[in-house]
Amino acid sequence: MLTTTAATEGPGSFGHELIYEKRIGARSQIEGIMPFGFRRQSNDEWAGGVGDIGLAFKRAMFHSLKSGSIVSLAGEVLLPTGDKEIGTGNGVTVFEPYVAVGQILPWDSFVQFQAGAGLPTHEDDVSKEIFWRTAVGKTVSERRGVGRAWTFMTEVLAARDLETGAVTEWDLLPQVQVTLSKRQHIMANAGVRFPVNNAGSRSTEVVFYLLWDTFDGGLFEGWK
Repeated sequence: MLTTTAATEGPGSFGHELIYEKRIGARSQIEGIMPFGFRRQSNDEWAGGVGDIGLAFKRAMFHSLKSGSIVSLAGEVLLPTGDKEIGTGNGVTVFEPYVAVGQILPWDSFVQFQAGAGLPTHEDDVSKEIFWRTAVGKTVSERRGVGRAWTFMTEVLAARDLETGAVTEWDLLPQVQVTLSKRQHIMANAGVRFPVNNAGSRSTEVVFYLLWDTFDGGLFEGWK
């Protein structure tokens, strides 16, 4: 999956994340995340490069096809491979444990929830934080389960530093995902993430991603 984020306000920045996921057995999955991007600096010049590379492991602890439910636990480590001076990294290693829950709802709709924490190895440089995210959406298909499908969803995102006087930052991210191939293994998503509070220090962002599920077919397969 390739994710692109571009700020629509402020000095200017855009970033990308290349994410590779590999299933291990029926319940486990490993992930590799390589971010890279560019930011306009105070001297009005652009600088950028690779960000903090992430490695993650996820395991489904419970799942039920009958109820349409799944609960997973995961852990991610972000390595300080980015440059803190130009804004592409934190400068410290950060561990992110989290829990993810998904539930299928009637009428081809769903709800997803994720909650976790960011735990840096050096708290003097980066604060601990907690985060939680909820997404609610509905899928509309050409034919039920077959052909191209459109998924309309809204995501609510929140994060808070674990320090005295910190304020919870809330964001909204309405978005739409469409399966580009009729086999539904190649998808594109576009949305706009905008801050609900503390808008002065955070900008509205345009978010786009392209996802290719290699297990279901090649890049040029399943289009007809």
